[in-house]
Amino acid sequence: MPVMASRSGSRRRSMNEINMVPFIDVMLVLLIIFMVTAPMLTPSSINVPSVGKGSKAPKTFGQVVVQKDGSLQLKTDGNERPVSLGALGKAARDWQATQPEGTPVLITADRNVSYDSVVKAMDALQRAGVQRVGLSVKQGS
Repeated sequence: MPVMASRSGSRRRSMNEINMVPFIDVMLVLLIIFMVTAPMLTPSSINVPSVGKGSKAPKTFGQVVVQKDGSLQLKTDGNERPVSLGALGKAARDWQATQPEGTPVLITADRNVSYDSVVKAMDALQRAGVQRVGLSVKQGS
């Protein structure tokens, strides 16, 4: 077998650039797939758990009412007073300390109140160490 002599003038040059054409082809195919499937996606709804009826309602309880505008009221022993979010925990804990053990504090909110307002009220009560916090819900529709 004859050995081919390499020419000194025709050396192979190494490629120092990346070929972008396959990358662009893949990206265009993915773009088309996303454009075709995006209209098929429908926003899903969340199934909120239903509430069962308790065996018996507590005789004595405190109530935190979250108003439509996000303001809070604390109802205890027939007294109703506005309270700030910062003072809610301490006021509820002080009231609960004067009650029999296990007296709950219920949070009641209008259906149009943002979820964030209710969670902030629950968080304030939890941080203050209030025991037995519950949510008051309306039965029916």
